[in-house]
Amino acid sequence: MATLGTQTISTSYTQLLKTFGSNIVDGTMRAISSGDEAGVSALQICTTGVKSTGTLAVDGASTFLGPVTFGSNTTLSTGTTTIATASISTATISTATISTATISTATISTATISTATISTATIPLQLGPVTFGTNVTMSTGTATIGTIASTTISNTGLATVGTLEIGATGPNITKVSYATASFGSAVVAAHNTADTTNGTFLLTGAELGDIVIGSINSLGSTTGTTQIVTSFFPVASNVVRYVVNSKGATAGTIPAGTIFATAMRFTT
Repeated sequence: MATLGTQTISTSYTQLLKTFGSNIVDGTMRAISSGDEAGVSALQICTTGVKSTGTLAVDGASTFLGPVTFGSNTTLSTGTTTIATASISTATISTATISTATISTATISTATISTATISTATIPLQLGPVTFGTNVTMSTGTATIGTIASTTISNTGLATVGTLEIGATGPNITKVSYATASFGSAVVAAHNTADTTNGTFLLTGAELGDIVIGSINSLGSTTGTTQIVTSFFPVASNVVRYVVNSKGATAGTIPAGTIFATAMRFTT
């Protein structure tokens, strides 16, 4: 704008700025216009704030001390954004790459994320129900889940479960132990003669009252060992006894082999 120093008011007032339709600045938002109101800007002012009805561009750093409301889209091309508390009704993110995210409080009603790569995320607590549409993968660390309601559980890695409930009301499996042990060759006499051979082996984790299921891989491989029965039961902590009884009238020799045994503990 040319200097007003040598101009008269009648010829230069159009170059001045004023509030449109008024000569005052009060609590009502009014647009800034030229002196003759032939040009009305997108900038509005009042005694309590400033508003732009058009595009607002800020080249330098901006500091917002009060709440900030975004009506539609927010684009952050570069730099870092630090948000203490985020309350988001709907979030649509096409691609998000986050190296470290620490979220103290986040309320998100609906979030649609096409691709998200998060290196480290610390989320303190989920107080309400959490629904995962497809897959949840935890490569390291420990996940503690109170109750799992699932029609299909497919585990290709390692899962550690404290208590596993079967069905809607149980029973609950609280412990499963497994072990193998060497079985030496033994003679099982005919029924009603001396028809029993027995022994013990180590099964770490087994306790009295556990249900033990076992087998010997050499049973039935030699004549005379096809009509026998086996039983397995804990006799002390970590110790399981096996008993082999003959049902037939012919004595037989069980070749050396391997015992396979699993102890299970249930609660109602």
